[in-house]
Amino acid sequence: MIDYAAARLNMVDGQLRTNGIVDPAQLEAFLAVPRERFVSDALKGAAYVDEDLPLLNDRYLMEPLVLARLIQLADLRPDARVLCVGAGPGYDAAIVARLVNAVIALESDPILAPSARRLLGELGHVNASVVEGPLEAGHAAEAPYDAILFGGAIAEVPDAIARQLAPRGRLTAVVRAEGRVSQVMVMTWAGGVLSRRPVFDAATHRLPGFAPQPAFVF
Repeated sequence: MIDYAAARLNMVDGQLRTNGIVDPAQLEAFLAVPRERFVSDALKGAAYVDEDLPLLNDRYLMEPLVLARLIQLADLRPDARVLCVGAGPGYDAAIVARLVNAVIALESDPILAPSARRLLGELGHVNASVVEGPLEAGHAAEAPYDAILFGGAIAEVPDAIARQLAPRGRLTAVVRAEGRVSQVMVMTWAGGVLSRRPVFDAATHRLPGFAPQPAFVF
């Protein structure tokens, strides 16, 4: 019988604290949310390893440390409205929902979206809502967002999503451009321009809908 509470504590102490995640509220969120609920029965025993975990339809649950650092870099305020793009079964949104006022979890997969809605409801996250739709379009109906987080690697940020970011808001994502090392980026939208700052390398699986645009060939 696996002691999942002990496994969560080991994850927080061994993976997050030792890598610069020190905000008490964020650490408490990772301690409180049962990651094993968001993976298949076959993977529950591996729920707290520091790896991406396969879901279905070539989707993955992002490794805890990368998610924690994306959240840390987003610099979330308690009154923030956050968009989670590629929410999967809802784990990322469940963590963020413990830190902010409102979370919109955007998911395109017809199996993962209902699963996210069910799990977030069962865990009592009434401030998190699940929206089904194409990930690359974002969710303009409830924009602007104080922060936008991506649940997997992308090649580039679509302009449609960048424009949903509030002034002085932050967008955090793993950017994996063709032929380059994947990097976590912090981006801000101001004056019609999305500025970006690379922070660290991260090997994260790509989200669907964000493949590189084909280059023009003469």
